[in-house]
Amino acid sequence: MIEQILGAALTLLFLADIFLTILYARAGTGLLAPRWDRAVWAALRALAKRAGRHRGTLLSFAGPLIVVSLIGFWSLGLTLGAALVVQPELGTAIRPSSGTASTDFVTALLVAGNSLSIVGGGDYAPHSMGTRLLFLMNSLIGASVLSLVLSYLVQVYSGLRERNALALTIDLMTDGTGDAAVMLARLMPGGTMDDATSELANLARALAATKEAHHFYPLLFYFRFEAPRYAVSRFSFVLLDLVTLIDTALDRHRYASLRASAALRSVAQGAKLLLETLDANFPTIRAAPEDAADNWRLRQSFVAATRTLGSAGILVDADAVDAYCAERRRWEPRIRRVAPTLGYDMGEVDRRSAEAPVA
Repeated sequence: MIEQILGAALTLLFLADIFLTILYARAGTGLLAPRWDRAVWAALRALAKRAGRHRGTLLSFAGPLIVVSLIGFWSLGLTLGAALVVQPELGTAIRPSSGTASTDFVTALLVAGNSLSIVGGGDYAPHSMGTRLLFLMNSLIGASVLSLVLSYLVQVYSGLRERNALALTIDLMTDGTGDAAVMLARLMPGGTMDDATSELANLARALAATKEAHHFYPLLFYFRFEAPRYAVSRFSFVLLDLVTLIDTALDRHRYASLRASAALRSVAQGAKLLLETLDANFPTIRAAPEDAADNWRLRQSFVAATRTLGSAGILVDADAVDAYCAERRRWEPRIRRVAPTLGYDMGEVDRRSAEAPVA
């Protein structure tokens, strides 16, 4: 009796975890899945540290491996719970069609797995009202969980595709450079603002969808691509740097309407919310404290950006370097926590600073 109560409790625990992960669908609400995902991720990171130059490639398998292992984890948990309920009934209420019934736990696992499977099969069958209801409930649980998991996977990969589409769009707008100044020069050819606001509004909508996808499907956190252009830290950096340049580097009177636009503020807030969601629910690392070299790097980045903008015919405020550096210090630490966790260095994220001349 105790064994069956334990089995029922284990089954309910895993069903609650599946419910919170798939149906309730909010980052950090699962009972077991978030801990399982982090454990698999930690194991892969430990393995990747020994992989040398193949570290990034190995981490790129994290997302699919975590998906497969999570499905296996749920399946095993439900099977164990059902087996604990089934085993005391073996040989009495649950018997084979012929021969002697085995009552060991492996047989209980086999019978439980068959009862959960939508395919069914096996020689053991229920011979009492209670066990018939048990087999019926197990089959309903198995079919329901399979349907939910399949729909969940479709949504996860749909969100991943949308995230990659957004990342690639931003990278193309920077001409593949990953430089927000190049992107801004393309948004404002000759210093005009005709298309800038509408393009920023389109980015804000795509960014909001990406942020919500990560909130609903935390598994997206673990999908990493070798090309840095697809990194959340990279395209978030580009967008926040773009907003910072508009707020500080552009002439305040000439481009006041762009600076005050709802589209610009939506892009800034959306990128920050996405990073906050990832930082709060993903095992990020602590960023190193800033030093004098970081201050020089930010100033050089501003100089390079104003040079790019000025050559595109955009009026700039060359004296706004301090304001630019101060704003960068507000949001950059979160980028510096997120990027290394997924195997990217800041040189791959902050392309303009990486290409700046060394003093």
